[in-house]
Amino acid sequence: MRGFFTRERFGRPQILAGALLLAFVAECGWLIAHESPALVSPGEYTRVQEGLSQWRGGALAGTPFASKQVAGDLPVRPPVFDAEHSPLWYLIGALPMVVFRLNLDSLAGLWLSRAPYVIIGALLGASVWYVSRRLYGNAGGYIALALYCFSPAVLRNSALWASQPNVTGAWGTFGAVFTAIAVSHTLYAPREVVLWNWRRILLLGVSLTLAIGSQFSLAIILLVLVGFMFYLAPERKTAALAIFTAALGVAILLLFASYFFHAGLLWHGITRAIFLDASGRAFVMSGAYLQLGKEIANAGPVLVLLVPTALVTYTVWGRSRYFGNSAPLLFAVLFALLRVAAPHTAESVFTLLTVVFLFVFVAGIGADLLETKGRELATALIIGLVSANAVWNVIGLAGIAHGMR
Repeated sequence: MRGFFTRERFGRPQILAGALLLAFVAECGWLIAHESPALVSPGEYTRVQEGLSQWRGGALAGTPFASKQVAGDLPVRPPVFDAEHSPLWYLIGALPMVVFRLNLDSLAGLWLSRAPYVIIGALLGASVWYVSRRLYGNAGGYIALALYCFSPAVLRNSALWASQPNVTGAWGTFGAVFTAIAVSHTLYAPREVVLWNWRRILLLGVSLTLAIGSQFSLAIILLVLVGFMFYLAPERKTAALAIFTAALGVAILLLFASYFFHAGLLWHGITRAIFLDASGRAFVMSGAYLQLGKEIANAGPVLVLLVPTALVTYTVWGRSRYFGNSAPLLFAVLFALLRVAAPHTAESVFTLLTVVFLFVFVAGIGADLLETKGRELATALIIGLVSANAVWNVIGLAGIAHGMR
């Protein structure tokens, strides 16, 4: 046990990160506390009830049978297969309610149905901190996590405050991206890398399950991840493909489990899934780009300053153009373009992913600036902007309570 509880694992950086994550959980709790079960949207009610029905032995969630069973003659969701989500999307929020035998129409049921997403949001924040710290050091980890924990968009997604539960797909995608990158960097080790990487294979498989199981359209990352792995290990493509195939097999098995091992329903669900809802004409619509810009700004007003500054710095300063900064930027651009291509979706997981990867990118550029001769000025500006963003967010949360009086 002494070897586990070391200063490296549980030192000052971990304590500070834990404090920020506790603040994040408290903010989510504040939002949930100011919502009434009577105001739960019909869509959320249907999602939870279909999940409860499946856990209790009823029809599989996301199928025509579940829609009819839950809502009777007035279904909120059309009696067809859900083309965007697997049953996993329904089961997560309903799981605590099955354990404690509650329904969504009670205050305790509301808290329990939201709790999994608050936990997942905190875990995504921990992942953002871990990746940023590994890439850029403690400073980068603090910057990324502070932006994340005080982002209104992230808080809304985690607390389901007038929001869909997109945070699960975001966490799965983020984990899949950086697990694939980590695996690729081990492929030149002098050992049997496929067997030695079994933990990362399982982690990658679980991440893919969370991503695709929550949003079928996130399956697009499969091809992107294979391309990244081939790029990072060009001489070990066979090993990379073997690891990715094994992880994909794990993901398929877990996704099959969410259908409670009904092969026919899995087949019907997959064949009716919409894996890419995009329009090429959207790329010439200025409104689609304006919408994306507003959504990014809604994730924190400080991003209006930090993102352009980081992009200019990345463009003109060669030292900042290394893989650690380029990777999150490339994925942020990818998800931003996917959001532009599907502008009519009311709320998109692609926007959330764009913002999360921008947090990492901005943190990387900020950490680089802190290592220059102008580190004192950079430190003052970064601390000031990040702190102001946090204060602005807290004031907004306080305003929610004031507005409900």
